[in-house]
Amino acid sequence: MADRRPIKERGTFWARGLAKAVAKLGFTPNQISVLSVVFSLVAIGCFLQARYLAAALCIVSRLICNMIDGMVAVEHNQKSPSGEIFNELPDRLSDTASLMGAGWAAGCSELGLWASLLAVLTAYIRTLSHGAGAPADFGGPMAKQQRMKLLIGGCVACAAWPAYHEVILASVLVLITVGCVITSWRRASNAIRFLESQK
Repeated sequence: MADRRPIKERGTFWARGLAKAVAKLGFTPNQISVLSVVFSLVAIGCFLQARYLAAALCIVSRLICNMIDGMVAVEHNQKSPSGEIFNELPDRLSDTASLMGAGWAAGCSELGLWASLLAVLTAYIRTLSHGAGAPADFGGPMAKQQRMKLLIGGCVACAAWPAYHEVILASVLVLITVGCVITSWRRASNAIRFLESQK
């Protein structure tokens, strides 16, 4: 398993063109990573104002930033010594902001908090396992892309049926929470099996 998160959109024409344009404009990968957090913070305001399509757009923009920062770093030779920190830390902050925003909009901040904590746990297990010598495991069923795509779908559903927004968002957060528990278990189990097989 590669150390780089597998993202099929990375090979598309539009993604390559956007990464090239951003690199030419002089944006660094670290700046793009920080911008992803800005989009996630704006998403909180959108959730609180019941602007669900705008929240979905912010989350999509965050995911694009998460993809483009790595492309600029790797494919346009702009890696930096602190790049790994900027690659990981903003992701955790963005996840927390988006999921807590959804929790507040659902009228159940506890669900947002649990989803956020368990989302961070999936990443922690991946990083811990990789540091111990196991392959980097980006598997699901509730990895970052799956979490955010589910949340985007929930936002679109809220825009279509605003009277049910609390039920929709609460259901999405429950699915994310349960999915993160399964993902954490699978990643930890895979890492332990791999490391024990190296005896």
